[in-house]
Amino acid sequence: MKQKIIDFVQSHSQGKHGCHDIDHTLRVTDLALLIGQKEGADLEVLEYASLLHDIGRPYEDASLGEICHATKGAEIANTFLPTLWLSQKKIDHIVHCILSHRSRNNITPDTLEAKILFDSDKLDSLWATGIWRAFMFAQEVWAKLHNDKDTDISTTKSYTKEDTAYREFAIKLHKIKDHMFTQAAKEIAQERHDFMVAFFKQLNKEIWWEI
Repeated sequence: MKQKIIDFVQSHSQGKHGCHDIDHTLRVTDLALLIGQKEGADLEVLEYASLLHDIGRPYEDASLGEICHATKGAEIANTFLPTLWLSQKKIDHIVHCILSHRSRNNITPDTLEAKILFDSDKLDSLWATGIWRAFMFAQEVWAKLHNDKDTDISTTKSYTKEDTAYREFAIKLHKIKDHMFTQAAKEIAQERHDFMVAFFKQLNKEIWWEI
């Protein structure tokens, strides 16, 4: 069943950018299952939701952020999941996980599995992997290497040349550790957060000639 879902995700998402590719999906799935085992979650729901969580991402990328990938992904999953002969209750549960995994669409995860998927997806945005993904995304939207020192980050926009890896950290990533739902994720997030803080502090010194 897992391979069927992976094949569906890959065939449906041809050309999906590197920072949201199948490797990201599999990392999130592995982490979600690890946390799910500790938290006593429904691992089938968690695995299927994790594998499908970013299936709407190509639509968001193509629309430059106008389409919410979580909403689109939930829509696609709602059509695909009945082919797996799951109960409607389980389908609804998985779809909710997908719909609520994105913090910016203001839909709160209200099940344990949804909270674990939210946490696992965000954790992949931290640590060394998260730094790589931030720079990868910046490259995908043709952003600069770094913002100028006098740039007011709060006035910059996504999908522009100012959408740098540093902007991603300053606007969003540095807040992640404070928004974890599960205890296991909170413990993981702190170490990953500290690593990123140190990295971007050093990067700013080098870019802004503060050494």
